Amino acid sequence: MNSEVAIILDHKYEQLQQISDDPANKISQVFEKSLQYVKRFSRYKNPDAVRQVREILSKYQLAEFELCVLGNLCPDTVEEEAIAMVSSIKTKGRIHEDDQIEKLLHDLSLIKKFE
Repeated sequence: MNSEVAIILDHKYEQLQQISDDPANKISQVFEKSLQYVKRFSRYKNPDAVRQVREILSKYQLAEFELCVLGNLCPDTVEEEAIAMVSSIKTKGRIHEDDQIEKLLHDLSLIKKFE
């Protein structure tokens, strides 16, 4: 998820800042732009909230890309948003009940609300 990448890159940025006195250790523009992007599009800023989101989504046996899409976009409705964006969450043998998807979305919204 963007939030996870933001935490990782932010930590790396702090490390690079500490050793940036040496001109050979310049921070690249690509790195800085990537950090700006994931920070801008991160739904969750608090590392504990990011961990909770991953834990909640992991309970639903989602593929990694499904987990990331739902965690990044935080859809509000089941049919119009969640299933439209990630239609594979309704496949047989996994989340196939709308009420399960509704609970997942509700859990995510609670984390965002109390962050």
